[in-house]
Amino acid sequence: MTRTRVKRLLAAAIALVGVGSAVVFTNFASAAETTAARTTAAGDQVVTETIEVTGVFDGAGQRFIGGGDLGDGGQAEGQDALFDLAAGATLTNVILGTPAADGVHCAGSCTLSNVKWEDVGEDAATFRGTNATVVIDGGSAVSADDKVFQDNRGAGGSVTIRNFAVSDFGKLYRSCGNCSTQAARTTTLENITATAPGNTLAGINVNLGDKVTLNGVTLVGDDISLCDLFEGNDTGDEPTKIGEGPDGTSCIATGVTGP
Repeated sequence: MTRTRVKRLLAAAIALVGVGSAVVFTNFASAAETTAARTTAAGDQVVTETIEVTGVFDGAGQRFIGGGDLGDGGQAEGQDALFDLAAGATLTNVILGTPAADGVHCAGSCTLSNVKWEDVGEDAATFRGTNATVVIDGGSAVSADDKVFQDNRGAGGSVTIRNFAVSDFGKLYRSCGNCSTQAARTTTLENITATAPGNTLAGINVNLGDKVTLNGVTLVGDDISLCDLFEGNDTGDEPTKIGEGPDGTSCIATGVTGP
């Protein structure tokens, strides 16, 4: 880990401690506890092969760390996940340590409850499937060079991210801008605390009919955008950014506090 990376992690931890009362965690006491996860985890488990989850996987506060082929810690696309959730599965009370590979993959509808990423790998979680409903309730993510949550779903369903804290990140949520199969994606961000440094909370494709609603967002620090508006495509080309901020149609925001 580089010295710059260490500094960013320390800054993010300090920032999250400062906003501990601004976000609700279920089962975990506060954002302050989240940043102290290395001393509060129930134990560490090294994961050398993706853990396949059907039904409910309760990690009971354990930290899971990538090892072997999952231990690269880089930003390359196409990495395997630490956890691969079948349609309808739930992952709860889990800490993803460093390295975290490609985090969590959801094959369809899934629930992530009180999942904490201490240092986001390539992505924290990726969503796939058609008519998939995804709920992220509680938890936090720190130090994402690019995206935290990557939405590659086909038509139907929704993504809801609520009671979540994020710091030192590129985008909290990104609707895929250049997937070979595209669709209008609906997203809700609710009771979110975002601490600088950070880029934007949601990146959406307005030409494809994406819609994001933000409600109860607390921004800590400067230069965090609520939403970036893109022209998405299905060719694999880099999508074009065409706007920024709530437009009342594709990006709707209420109850936002901060700079």
